[in-house]
Amino acid sequence: MNQPTRVITEATQTYSFSRRALVLGAGQAAVGLLLAGRMTWLAVAENEHYSLLSESNRVNMTLVPPRRGWIVDRNGVPIANNRTDFRVDIIPDRLENKDRTLGLLRDILNLPAEEMERIKTDLKRAAGFQPVQVSENLDLEKFAAVSVHLPELPGVAPSRGFARSYPAGAAVAHLTGYVGAASAEQYQKVKDPLMVTPGFKLGKDGLEKTLEPELRGKPGAKRVEVTARGKLVRELATRPDEPGRTARLTIDAGLQEYAARRLGTNSGSAVVIDVATGEMLAMVSMPAYDPNSFSDGISHLEWKMLSDDDHVPLMNKVLQGLYPPGSTVKPMNALALLEAGVHPDQSVNCSGALKVGNGTFHCWKRGGHGGVNMRRAVAQSCDIYFYQMARDIGYDRIAPVARKLGLGQKYDLPFGSQRYGTVPDPEWKLKRYKQDWTVADSLNASIGQGYVLANPLQLAVMASRIASGRALTPSILMDKVHPAGPLDVAPEHLDIIRDAMFAVVNDGGTGGASRLQIPGITISGKTGTAQVRRISMAERRTGVLNNAALPFKMRDHALFICFAPSDKPRYAAAVVLEHNAHLIRNLDTPMIGRDILTYLLDRERAVKSLEEVEPTWGGDIKTRMTAQNAAYREAANAPPPTVGAATEINATAPTDAPAVEAATSAADATAEALANATRAGAGVAETGSTETDR
Repeated sequence: MNQPTRVITEATQTYSFSRRALVLGAGQAAVGLLLAGRMTWLAVAENEHYSLLSESNRVNMTLVPPRRGWIVDRNGVPIANNRTDFRVDIIPDRLENKDRTLGLLRDILNLPAEEMERIKTDLKRAAGFQPVQVSENLDLEKFAAVSVHLPELPGVAPSRGFARSYPAGAAVAHLTGYVGAASAEQYQKVKDPLMVTPGFKLGKDGLEKTLEPELRGKPGAKRVEVTARGKLVRELATRPDEPGRTARLTIDAGLQEYAARRLGTNSGSAVVIDVATGEMLAMVSMPAYDPNSFSDGISHLEWKMLSDDDHVPLMNKVLQGLYPPGSTVKPMNALALLEAGVHPDQSVNCSGALKVGNGTFHCWKRGGHGGVNMRRAVAQSCDIYFYQMARDIGYDRIAPVARKLGLGQKYDLPFGSQRYGTVPDPEWKLKRYKQDWTVADSLNASIGQGYVLANPLQLAVMASRIASGRALTPSILMDKVHPAGPLDVAPEHLDIIRDAMFAVVNDGGTGGASRLQIPGITISGKTGTAQVRRISMAERRTGVLNNAALPFKMRDHALFICFAPSDKPRYAAAVVLEHNAHLIRNLDTPMIGRDILTYLLDRERAVKSLEEVEPTWGGDIKTRMTAQNAAYREAANAPPPTVGAATEINATAPTDAPAVEAATSAADATAEALANATRAGAGVAETGSTETDR
């Protein structure tokens, strides 16, 4: 059968074409609508995003380091501020003849070879618009020399910025700490571009580190217009930085510097507290480093000199030093005896030695003190009195009072680390050494030896609490002064202890050298000596070696706590001198404590007294440090530092060993050595006394 033939007419063709055109048109319309919608989305909804991308492609931004907030004392005197910093950078995009320009800069600025290599490396890595540091902390003469030669130095950009400055230098080093460039580890941790901005420095130690968020401020920005290939077109408006906040301390800057100078050539520390508020007026650890040198960049040689110094200048002895407190705890121990029911007139006969079991415990006074009551025992620092009383009542009746007066405590202060020592008792020893407490432990602890360890701040707090009768807590920030309630001690007992401390200085006691020279005002205190070596019976039989015959590290520590005026206490202080051994009278703790409190009561008299004796120690702090540095360089056959050569210092600065870590390590080693020596001396009292008050 034949199939019907399909006839394609003109109408059919027209219909088929119209249908295809309609589908194609609809598709075109859909694509058009899609494109229009996308364009609308980009032009309206994403306008801000792409405008920013376009702007960032056209404009590059370089951060401007913010000015750090100042650190000022209680009266607004600057302790850490900002000085004008003259620096020279290179803008790579404007550099025409690199070798010629670098050669001229080398000659003008006396740049060493290693610094030139560093600059060349930085130029290779930098973007065309990004400044590359040539030198900072320039003196005005070199800065002017570069400015004069600018027509010959295309691409070189001298500028003025700000650098950290510490007017009192080493006197405030362990208080403020210092600033330095961010390490690679610090940058990797936060990836903040400010960290790698030339000229930016952040806190590395002390208050500079702990108060970093408040002190840093917000960076500014320098904007430049560039081509697609990064070619500089022109500079645009600069956004100013926002300076950091000012931190106001309770410290008296004048007293801080005076106390640092008054410590002289000692390795030691001093703390002064206002007993009305608990505010710290001075916190000094000497010797110290110059934070200006650390902030500018310290050389390897200077770092080694500080690290090798047996006076440990990298260590904050106020908070990180631990010492047997020696006889400075005897007023506190006497207070514990009163709280335990011992009558102050109860007498003990001191013959110079006390036999306990198979051992003999000696008093520092070989012939003994005879009959002594509590007042005379404190005034004369009689060991036998406290041995006998500790044996009678047990040290577990004394330890709680020690803690109540501030020993063994960690305080809320803005510093990275504190070592808070030991107030031992039977429970502590059993937990620490798995051994039972012995009578010998009680007797050693009763004179501030054996396992007892304290830092200088705790001793100052102890003195301030005895003086005020209040549970004072030390503070160092003016906006964080801690309120204090009454001390949980009978007021009449505190009166007895204050009177005994008055006798130490003013009534035939061991601290007569600390008597104030101000008419009508008296000081009360307590001297102390802490032994760091064992004295054997054999040595006692042949004669105990004099401290002057011993190496420095084997000599006794010297301590002194005090408050004044005696009748209405306002200031309390503690002075601790490592291995001082009471060898030089005007460098000993009683006279140092006296002069520090004299500064607060009669400044002119105190300054005059210091000026009379300071030249005999080799001059002031800066003079002695300069001489020490020069002697060390000469011994090492090193050339003297170039004047204004901050670039040399920066080039050789140890980047992986910040001072705070070294100081902490030194503190750990020193404290552990002292603790070990003390523990070794826990048996000392069985063969001899550890006390030698002068």
